[in-house]
Amino acid sequence: MLAEPTIAILVTGMLVGISAALLGSFLVLRGNSMLADAISHSILFGIAVAWMLTGETSGPIQIAGAALSGVLAVFLIETLTRTRRLRDDAATGLVFPALFSAGVVLINITARDVHLDEHTVLLGEVGFVWLDTVILLGVELPRAMLATGVMLVVDAIFVLAFYKALKLATFDPDLARALGLAPGVIFYAHLALLSGSAVAAFDAVGVVLFITFVVVPPATAYLLSQRLVTLIVLAMLIAATSAPLGYALAIWLDVSIGGSMALANGPFLMLAYGWRQWRDRRRSQPGARVQSASTSA
Repeated sequence: MLAEPTIAILVTGMLVGISAALLGSFLVLRGNSMLADAISHSILFGIAVAWMLTGETSGPIQIAGAALSGVLAVFLIETLTRTRRLRDDAATGLVFPALFSAGVVLINITARDVHLDEHTVLLGEVGFVWLDTVILLGVELPRAMLATGVMLVVDAIFVLAFYKALKLATFDPDLARALGLAPGVIFYAHLALLSGSAVAAFDAVGVVLFITFVVVPPATAYLLSQRLVTLIVLAMLIAATSAPLGYALAIWLDVSIGGSMALANGPFLMLAYGWRQWRDRRRSQPGARVQSASTSA
């Protein structure tokens, strides 16, 4: 049943969105949203190197290679930024095109006869996930659904196990360091999982569309709530809802399913922004301030 086309597409899209929004919430709160772009492009280099070593285009080694490639990208960006000669955005713009280009070159040199190219990694095609299946405990599952589901479980375990450390490392790294929590290690572990989730998703929605799920749902949730737990839950709900809405839109207009799933995040962001503006204007009105003061008195 899970291999049935419509169910496979919807479940895979929702798993990708939830996983991306879960990890993306901390990235957005740190003000490091552009790192999602850098990581998503640089994983192509890790996948290409893993292919050269193993001859396989998918599997745990490929996820590990992509994760290390993403961590390498962030490490290089941080190193260049510490020189004080380059700003964060300039360092990001220098590193991820270099790693992405290196990945493209390696693929064109070593993997010409393999179904592995930059178009596949960047754009993916969630509409075809039901064609590539595996048997697990007697149940036929799409490979992409299994990979994204496993990564979601790993991501959730990481967040639950290190929630307090992640919270401190996100909002007050100095305090986290003073308490002996090693915010740098937590930060890089978080980015390694983000890289792994991205490579698990590249067969489904592609890493470019993965970026949308990393950034837009958490940014939307941030407009609605400043409480971390609420923000994370809202972000995951928005991402999960965007998948079926995007699928319905794609079927209606006969367009890309993955692109429509990403596009479906847009209305949530616009509605949240409009509500936030309305709420802020209402609170700034003199009558609202007087009423608030009298209520508190």
